[in-house]
Amino acid sequence: MMNIKLLNKIAAVGTNELDRAIYNVGADVEDADAIMVRSAAMHDMTFDANMLAIARCGAGVNNIPVDRCAEEGIVVFNTPGANANGVKELTVCALMLASRKIIAGAEWVKTLAGTEGVAKAVEAGKSQFGGCEISGKTLGVIGLGAIGGMVATTATHLGMNVVGCDPYLTVEGAWSLSRNVHKAQTYDEIFACADYITLHVPATPQTKGMINAASIATMKDGVRIINLARGDLVNTDDIIAALASGKVAAYVTDFPDEKLIGVSGVVAIPHLGASTEESEDNCAVMAAKELDDYLRYGNITNSVNYPNVSIPHSGDVRICVLHANVPSIISQITTALSEQSINIENMTNKSKGDNAYTMAEIRGELPTTTVEKIKAIDGVRRVRVI
Repeated sequence: MMNIKLLNKIAAVGTNELDRAIYNVGADVEDADAIMVRSAAMHDMTFDANMLAIARCGAGVNNIPVDRCAEEGIVVFNTPGANANGVKELTVCALMLASRKIIAGAEWVKTLAGTEGVAKAVEAGKSQFGGCEISGKTLGVIGLGAIGGMVATTATHLGMNVVGCDPYLTVEGAWSLSRNVHKAQTYDEIFACADYITLHVPATPQTKGMINAASIATMKDGVRIINLARGDLVNTDDIIAALASGKVAAYVTDFPDEKLIGVSGVVAIPHLGASTEESEDNCAVMAAKELDDYLRYGNITNSVNYPNVSIPHSGDVRICVLHANVPSIISQITTALSEQSINIENMTNKSKGDNAYTMAEIRGELPTTTVEKIKAIDGVRRVRVI
């Protein structure tokens, strides 16, 4: 029986994917072999030696100590694309909120409670909430992954001219894009031409504060910026200054902070991007399936710190080795097996940055001494025998 601890409320449709004959699942689980998490902060947590995996029910993993987990032989999964439609729909809404003073107008209407002749008052006061249409405008999409790609394609159907930029665009991502999405080579190209800019990139040292005084200065006057990705992508002080000067006409963000609340031109949404029943269900199901495939079979899909590796079952015993991506480890593993006259039926190795994963299947039994010898190899972080 393996123990899976829930750090947040995880949709039952996801946890029900985990066979209770194999897994003990719950918030009060002790001695966990794996964790399912949404937004709970984990950087100050320490992990027992038997912790094998963490599954984030969502795309962002900034609440998880990913690098430390890699060093401890803990595979961290996320669920890319599971909440993409929910965020895409909110981005379409954000385009409208950035263009039309819908929220301000609705709040003003509330002040008319008890007024005689409300219809006449509405007609007299509505001009202060005028806006513009998005059709025919240029939308710059920064990041064309699961969410950004859907946003870009949808925007073309809304009559927008769409320019996208993603230095890490995958072949699969490129195939899913509408042919009407124009590709920019740099973010600067988008800054120069876009009437609207929407951000769909992860928070990294390279992207932190990418929207700042310098980048805003290169944008068109009256640009409207949408950030439903991560708060750190936009420098708060600089966006407030740009709104005050009129350089930026509107800023819609899913990440309000103390400084942004009440600022004219800011539409602050309380982190609702993936807060739909469908998104939460999709994320939970995907996370559960990723955990199950790894815990039971050693296959890795959608890990953020180790490579994706999967092989069909063809032998009696499967050996799974998480290790540093350095020379000679693979040869040492095969040597440890050959010294016991063990024949490898199937074997694969892949790397991701500084981390690597080797899987091998053999016929017959695997001596404990051989396992210990593999564990003792310098750079090996974890060895599992399935």
